Amino acid sequence: MDDTFRIMKGLYLLFLLSLSGVVCVSIRYSLPEEKKSGSLVANVLKDLKLGPGELSAHNAQLVSKSKKQYFQLDTRSGNLFISDKIDREALCGEMDSCLLLSEIVLQNPLTIYSIEMQIEDINDNSPTFSQTELDLSIPENVPTNSRFPLEPAQDRDLGKNSIQNYTLSPNEYFHLEIQSGRSGKKNLDLILEKPLDREKEAQFGLTLTAVDGGVPQRTGTVQININVLDINDNFPEFTQSEYIVGLKENSPQDTLVLKVEARDLDFGSNAEITYLFHQVPEEIGHLFYLHHSTGEITVLGPIDYEKETSYYMNIKATDGGGRSGHCKVLVEIEDENDNVPEISAISITSPLAEDSPVDSLVVLFSITDQDSGDNGRTSCSMEMNLPFLLKNTVNNYHQLVTQSPLDREKVPEYNITITATDWGSPRLTSRRTIRVLISDINDNSPVFEKSKYEMQVWENNIPGLLMGSVHAVDLDVEQNAKVTYSLVPGNASGAPAASYVSINSETGNLYVLRSLDYEQIKEFRVRVRASDGGSPSLSSEVVVRVMILDENDNAPFFLYPLQNSTSTFNELVPKSVEAGYLVAKVVAVDGDSGQNSWLSYELLKATDPSLFNIGAQNGEVKTRRPLTERDTNKQRLIILVRDNGHPPQTSTATLHILPVDGFSDPYLNIASVSHEAGEEDGSLTMYLVICLAAVSFVFLICIIVFVVIKVHKKESSFITALPQFPPALPEIPETGVDSQSGSLSRAYHYDVCLTGGSLSSDFRFLQPLIPVFSMGDQNISENHRFSSVSQEIPEQSESQKEKEQGAIALPALIAVFVRVYSYHYTSSQT
Repeated sequence: MDDTFRIMKGLYLLFLLSLSGVVCVSIRYSLPEEKKSGSLVANVLKDLKLGPGELSAHNAQLVSKSKKQYFQLDTRSGNLFISDKIDREALCGEMDSCLLLSEIVLQNPLTIYSIEMQIEDINDNSPTFSQTELDLSIPENVPTNSRFPLEPAQDRDLGKNSIQNYTLSPNEYFHLEIQSGRSGKKNLDLILEKPLDREKEAQFGLTLTAVDGGVPQRTGTVQININVLDINDNFPEFTQSEYIVGLKENSPQDTLVLKVEARDLDFGSNAEITYLFHQVPEEIGHLFYLHHSTGEITVLGPIDYEKETSYYMNIKATDGGGRSGHCKVLVEIEDENDNVPEISAISITSPLAEDSPVDSLVVLFSITDQDSGDNGRTSCSMEMNLPFLLKNTVNNYHQLVTQSPLDREKVPEYNITITATDWGSPRLTSRRTIRVLISDINDNSPVFEKSKYEMQVWENNIPGLLMGSVHAVDLDVEQNAKVTYSLVPGNASGAPAASYVSINSETGNLYVLRSLDYEQIKEFRVRVRASDGGSPSLSSEVVVRVMILDENDNAPFFLYPLQNSTSTFNELVPKSVEAGYLVAKVVAVDGDSGQNSWLSYELLKATDPSLFNIGAQNGEVKTRRPLTERDTNKQRLIILVRDNGHPPQTSTATLHILPVDGFSDPYLNIASVSHEAGEEDGSLTMYLVICLAAVSFVFLICIIVFVVIKVHKKESSFITALPQFPPALPEIPETGVDSQSGSLSRAYHYDVCLTGGSLSSDFRFLQPLIPVFSMGDQNISENHRFSSVSQEIPEQSESQKEKEQGAIALPALIAVFVRVYSYHYTSSQT
């Protein structure tokens, strides 16, 4: 019942597969028979090119095409084991090729893999005779050279493992003659050499030995008992010595094949004939039945044309007296269309280059059908809309060639289904899917992920800092898709690009090679090239814009009072001033930008903190209260300026304020001024102009000398102390702050009262002509980068102080002359 259910289940599965178009991919193994249960056959995962766990994931099942399940599949490991010992002779008999067919069925999607197990023969069977003893009755009047056919031994093994020879024990009456029949089987005849004499010897025994060709060699014996009879002088004779009959395969059981007939001229029991198979393989007894009395041969088992195209058998007719006659029967099997065509790939070009020319061979395959005639004639086809074409050749060979160009980037592989159909009735069809991979050629350039890149880096960076990375993708594969990066030779902000940045050729990471200064360079651009590893190599380029971010690395610098000046700055203040009197305006600048250059002022230290205050934004120093007699005659103010960076930078400067007695009201009558005083002032003015011209000339000579030194020696140490004079700054309101150069009002005035001995009443100091020094020089900003810089910095070296003093002394001296000149000029006018 279980075997019938398994057969029906397998047939139903085959029917569904034929309807759904599922392709069975065949793999073949060779296995010797009689291996122990549990022995490993193979690992199907490797041969089917499946990954670990795919069998379990798709609920794989092993379906046997035979009645018995001989194998077991471990779906987790993919190992195929023997579940039951296999006897080749029991399965296939004397067939040359013994195959066990199984299928591995995977679900979701439904996929079937066919397994052909070739069972190899081993010498595990000894030759055997159908009987251990054979009684042979021979009349005594049998002439010499009479033949007595003997039933040959049966060896279920094949080839060299089958029976190779027979031997007969030594005797004086008989010898053994061996002949090969039309079917290739050996026929044994016992030949009488010497007449029998029942009176001398009524019976005797012989030993017939069958020897096979295996290693080790196996033998089988039968004991022949010779009984000498009295005379029965007629033998049964068949109407034909050989019968030839045709039989369709798959004929049902009990179908009449042939009726043989033998006659005996004797009477009585000597004429009663019995029919038996003689010298036939064991398989004949399973497929055909011979009626002992009538001689009718009927079908007993399944007849398959593909297993055997004909059957050759010997029929023995024996009468009651022990005499026998023989005939031969040849049953030729007629083919039915019961086999589907089989597609066998001879060669598969995979992977196939995507630049393969048209008409390139992709697959060479053959189609075979085990049926014959029109049942074995086949035709094949494939699905449309593919860049391939089928070409027929001779002997059922076919070629699959390209018919249009291929593009791996569009379609990296093809699953080509080939359909084979025979010409039988009804027509049978089989399909096979062949996977063809398309190999890559270098036909795509690398493509950057962005059309341009922007990166930011803080100034004063550490050399070797990672700025960012660029990335390009190549649609090719393997070496053709391996992208390397490099810098395109060129200049960036007047210098070679390679002096600013370097790039990792594999990752595309960009590193800055040196410390950058925002005050010198705001941004620069470099070009990056991405090249693939193909031959020839393809490349593309992209622009990388690097923006420098400002850091608060420059301390504020005082323009007035001039920072680091060796001379003191004194301001004269009448003792009669009221609260809110403008004493001086402190001016500072910062070389940074943005909020790093926003400056605020505060009074760090003062002789009398209650006497003066300073505007946090405009730097105006004003009196907080009127001066008194108790106030000292010299007020020393230490002013701190702080920028808005993080962390903030500071600088300090010292301002001396001298309260003065005896200043008159600015608007006193000037009529009393004597003519002599005017002449004195005129002379003094002339001297001052001469001095100013001389100092200006000396200053111009110094500037020329410094420029020449800078051009010829390129030594930054000389440039460090040299102040620069930018264009005049724009007007800034008193309450405003200039983000670039500090806070400095362009116009303010002092009202000063002179003593009676000064020969002039009063003057108004209009616009102070104080030189403005640029903070753009790198070395100056380096000297005031991290800490608060006061007017007296003890850490500076003597040489540095001398350079700074030499650079500052001239502008300070000019400022003094300008102020004195302005004072006298104003006095002379008033």
